[in-house]
Amino acid sequence: MNPSEATDDERPARITPRSRRGIRTKQALIAAAREVFERDGYVEARITDITKAAGVASGSFYTYFNDKEEIFAALVEVVQEEMLHPHLRERTGESDPRALIDAANRDYLQAYKRNSRLMALFEQVAQINEKFSELRRERAVAFGKRNAKMISDLQEQGNADPELDPFVTALALSAMVSRMAYIVYVARIPIGFEKLVGTVNRIWFNALRIDS
Repeated sequence: MNPSEATDDERPARITPRSRRGIRTKQALIAAAREVFERDGYVEARITDITKAAGVASGSFYTYFNDKEEIFAALVEVVQEEMLHPHLRERTGESDPRALIDAANRDYLQAYKRNSRLMALFEQVAQINEKFSELRRERAVAFGKRNAKMISDLQEQGNADPELDPFVTALALSAMVSRMAYIVYVARIPIGFEKLVGTVNRIWFNALRIDS
């Protein structure tokens, strides 16, 4: 039986590479998967095309991944880590609420722009695949929690409306920024980067009642 045809209970556990060669091979497969998925789309992408682009033997794929779905999930995880940008205050050294919000939105929009083709594909796959629909939900929750922490900190400092629920507010504002990113970088509605950042920033400031 091909590993891709096995049920979840029958599939062998994938190994975590420890050698430099193993790590390089897995990274090469993920990078190649990105190339193939962005070029051919999720449905048309083939594992043989991924291994060919990675320059590895076809059998090497199944050392690290069970199927196309699993390597796509690994690719989504890599991009999500890039886009989350944790510990913003520590990284930037900023404490001014407006500067923190500006930095968070800039980081997110720049990362979305770099990954726009994959983000568009992720949106499509989430509509037809329950697993990726759940990943999309988890991604929204992760962004919500990150931004809720920032909003909560601002409330404690007296810099944001104390009556707002931090998590619900974070979800609403994050959804606005995410949808604007989709409109600009996937739907291709022409809006300059600085105008986009300035607009979403002002909506954040107004929503949180952050004074000028």
